[in-house]
Amino acid sequence: MNLTENIYKGRGVKVVTIGGGSSYTPELVEGFIKRFDTLPVTELWLVDVEEGAEKMNIVAGLARRMAARAGVPMEIYTTLDRRKALSGADFVTTQLRVGQLEARIKDERIPLAHGILGQETNGAGGLFKGLRTLPVIAGICRDMKEICPDAWLINFTNPVGMVMEGIHRYTDFDKIIGLCNVPLGMHKAIADLLKRPMDEVKVEFGGLNHMVFATRVEADGADVTREVIKLWGDQSVSNITSISWDPDFMDALGVIPCSYHRYFYMTKEYLEEALEKYQKHEVRAEFVKGVEDELFALYKDPTLCEKPKQLEKRGGAYYSDAACSLINSIYNDKGDIQVVNTVNRGAVENFEDDEIVEVSCRITRNGPVPVKIGRLPKAVNGLIQQIKSFEIAGSEAAFTGDKKKVLLALMINPLVMSQKTAKAVMEELLEAHREYLPQFYGRK
Repeated sequence: MNLTENIYKGRGVKVVTIGGGSSYTPELVEGFIKRFDTLPVTELWLVDVEEGAEKMNIVAGLARRMAARAGVPMEIYTTLDRRKALSGADFVTTQLRVGQLEARIKDERIPLAHGILGQETNGAGGLFKGLRTLPVIAGICRDMKEICPDAWLINFTNPVGMVMEGIHRYTDFDKIIGLCNVPLGMHKAIADLLKRPMDEVKVEFGGLNHMVFATRVEADGADVTREVIKLWGDQSVSNITSISWDPDFMDALGVIPCSYHRYFYMTKEYLEEALEKYQKHEVRAEFVKGVEDELFALYKDPTLCEKPKQLEKRGGAYYSDAACSLINSIYNDKGDIQVVNTVNRGAVENFEDDEIVEVSCRITRNGPVPVKIGRLPKAVNGLIQQIKSFEIAGSEAAFTGDKKKVLLALMINPLVMSQKTAKAVMEELLEAHREYLPQFYGRK
């Protein structure tokens, strides 16, 4: 029985969200409620680990109130047993953080203590999040292949590119799609600059996760890419300080960069800002921890029946639109264009056919079909190849437990900049996250 037959068999859709105690979950619930007529999610299972149980139960209470207020027959379940939850699943979403926010704080602060950028998805911090995350996602994939082999895994867990590369290379599970909200946010920003509704503006994307470029923009069938390049100044996601792009640089580049490119093209400025925040104990992870404390205090309120406005400060804008639209399009075999992380298959000529890319795809019942966007400019090729090499080395390290591969990944990454620093940061982060990195211990 395929997905679209479920509704006609008297059964709705079952979604399992692993990392269900995340503050993002109300976004997901809101997205499912809005789409219930075409995507009847009647079972939503929230799964978490023991450390996240309290937050999961708080989020579940809010989710039930949201569903009740909307008059939607969506049952919300909670469990610490993911295998139990996976039985009969149609879709599984992953939004987990191994080690909770305390681990992210270490990912950011330890590199900064050595004078290099610490960030959740880039550089040393991103690498170590990947090293902790990949074995967990691989375990989920094994469980899905056994328990719900027809279900799709929609992974929102960072670093999405490295996670997808590792799962593709080191497991035999292929029903996984990586998802990020950045392209959707860029599409919205581009439409706003053109003063047009989103559905009147076509944007093609290609590149890597958090290193994606808008390669072509069309309005009324005309190519308006150059017009957007001239207007693309200080647009940025909420978690990255906006420094305006130099118009001459933009004109020469010829494609539209995402917010995360600033870490590589403006490293000095962002390192200086990060070091200042480090001294004040105001790195992004510490800020997020404060926001989460505020959010969960709100979520506990038994009169709250909707996603609070304060969630916007958490980052991850348009998460529900991206995740729910993708699931909706697979379920209904819509064939519309969305930007996801998947196997290249010749779509972006700069990369090998079997490497993972973030690219515009036609979304079908059988998964994403990449749109061929051709070759990205020579001007960006060196950087994207360097980051792809970083993702490959990092994913190999995660599965082999080889510290030499960790060092290799750090040395490849342009944000590390020093062999001595790379070695010191590696040793300190390995020790700081020892509990969550068993593959690196007990080896000869």
